Amino acid sequence: MKILAANEHQLPGSGAIELPNDADPLALDLSGVTRIDLHFPKFTDGRAFSQARLLRLRRKFTGEIRATGDVLIDQLVQMARCGFDVAVLREGVDASDAQRQFDRYHAFYQGDVNQPLPHFREAA
Repeated sequence: MKILAANEHQLPGSGAIELPNDADPLALDLSGVTRIDLHFPKFTDGRAFSQARLLRLRRKFTGEIRATGDVLIDQLVQMARCGFDVAVLREGVDASDAQRQFDRYHAFYQGDVNQPLPHFREAA
């Protein structure tokens, strides 16, 4: 997952859209869309996790999915497992602290959007 500081984030331009939390990603017209920004208005609102997963698994969206808003570093690993490619950190959050989250966890028992088979079903 690519981690961006708040000042590195650019608003959606050509080929990019910002999807509101209450929008249905299954009803979205994805023609010409290369980037979708999913917003976390507060860290306790997890609808963007579901939207990312639906976009990857049901809609087979292969473009960039970006997490914006109240992005906490302890949620980054789960964001990546749900299909996010990029996370925009809040102002004042250190990117090296965020990257350490990925260094802590090397494998998962459950499947996810990147590795759909659970650990016990993977080829040896």
